[in-house]
Amino acid sequence: MNSQEMSTLAAQAADEKKGQAIALIDLQSVSLMADYFVLCNGQTPIQVRAIARHIEDKLAEAGYQLRRVEGMHEGRWVLMDFGAVIVHVMHEHEREFYNLERLWNQGRLVPYQAATA
Repeated sequence: MNSQEMSTLAAQAADEKKGQAIALIDLQSVSLMADYFVLCNGQTPIQVRAIARHIEDKLAEAGYQLRRVEGMHEGRWVLMDFGAVIVHVMHEHEREFYNLERLWNQGRLVPYQAATA
């Protein structure tokens, strides 16, 4: 599975837990840090943590190991480093305030399209 597929899998996992405003930022041409950011937000710290745990579980099932995680205890902004893909699960207020889409505007924003039921 390549980094695009991994980022889509993370987005799908976020969607399964009702993550909101899911987006991917393709950073392949602008950063050596990661190929993709996956962004989403939740409405409460409990939901933010639940989304992050579900993403970790789904990527682990696909054979990916979480290298580092920050912010799980607080549940306001959980940053998950899977190597080529970095996932940001944020409380909606932090998402609005930090506006990573603007900070990383050199990357290509790829809006997530939820799968139809």
